[in-house]
Amino acid sequence: MKKGKALIGIGAFSAVTAAIFGAEGYRQACIKRPKPHIDKDPKRMLRAEIRKKNNNYLYSLNPEDLEIISKDNLRLRAWYVPAEKETKRFAICVHGHNCNGPDECSHLLPFYRNTMGFNYLLPDLRGHGRSDGNQIGFGALDYKDIKLWIDYLVERFGDDIQIVLHGISMGAATVMLVNNNNPQKQVRVIIEDCGFTSAFEQVSKKMKDMGLKHTSNFVTEITNIFCRKLSKYDLKKDATPLGTMQNAVNPVMFVHGEEDALVPFEMCKRLYDACPAEKEMFAVPGAEHAFSYYDAKEEYDSRMKAFIEKHI
Repeated sequence: MKKGKALIGIGAFSAVTAAIFGAEGYRQACIKRPKPHIDKDPKRMLRAEIRKKNNNYLYSLNPEDLEIISKDNLRLRAWYVPAEKETKRFAICVHGHNCNGPDECSHLLPFYRNTMGFNYLLPDLRGHGRSDGNQIGFGALDYKDIKLWIDYLVERFGDDIQIVLHGISMGAATVMLVNNNNPQKQVRVIIEDCGFTSAFEQVSKKMKDMGLKHTSNFVTEITNIFCRKLSKYDLKKDATPLGTMQNAVNPVMFVHGEEDALVPFEMCKRLYDACPAEKEMFAVPGAEHAFSYYDAKEEYDSRMKAFIEKHI
């Protein structure tokens, strides 16, 4: 009898513990958080300084402040910088988790605007930057918002525009999901940098990093219950670039740092192998998460230029 009660007690404790970790996983993954402090790591401090210079350059061009309304009535914001010469070519650059458009992607503005001669759109995803919302879409909601931005560009600039979608981290998952879910015909090229296979797998990886090596999937299932109930999407079914990759339409350039500890490089290899569209992989030796451009800028630019010119 005592043994039975003890087992029940252990089971109840385990269930409560799993629920607590599941709720915390949901909070970290899916709820808007304050902007993180600047890491004291010298490499990240240097990146922060580079980002500051990039942002200053962006704002020096007097970008147009754009706004659209999402399907669920959120105000979504973006910066728009036209090319120096009139063109029908556009780049939409999509930032990652708990970041914003300028901080994550303004380093790409000189390449797209000055080197390639593209118009440049820099959205803030829901729950990030200047856009409304307290919940993070993890790509599942965001790809639908990016498709709204594409509709905006088509309506404003014409049916004959051509678009490159370039995403980093969660933004990379977002642009892959656009490509895998009936993208508008104006989308021509996808560049994904350090994107994950699925939100579920990524959250489970985070749980393992927190010390839950043997229960990470179980706890993530609980996180997913919170996500389905409160955020109205499924980490497995709705935020899975790998699960929908068989539907990829446009050519994809896969970029990933080989030393990425947050989104492991093996995820990129699995995404690449599953992609039926024309594709290319750029693996950056020694690069950590979202550092490929900073560690190998010249080769990154060269490869992007060749890939884009091949398909546009």
